[in-house]
Amino acid sequence: MLSVKANLIVALAIGAIISAVLLVLEPVTDFAFLSWEWVGISAAYLFWGATGGSTFVGIAICWVVNALTYGLGAFAILIVLSALRRQASSTT
Repeated sequence: MLSVKANLIVALAIGAIISAVLLVLEPVTDFAFLSWEWVGISAAYLFWGATGGSTFVGIAICWVVNALTYGLGAFAILIVLSALRRQASSTT
């Protein structure tokens, strides 16, 4: 069974992979999955509006925010699966 720290690391890696895949698929799918990245894109727009920063930094902010968002969902799923595994192992 994985510890909470290990679950968090795995969840953040999953979130980073999902975010990277969504960024790569944008131009290929003609921005069909753009609504799945709305949280990160909103954070990037806020950054650009507040500082007028570069596009590269805005894309990096979008990727990080989406990775954290999807990582949080993956973390919740991993915690539930760990709890179910512990429950199953304690009943046998």
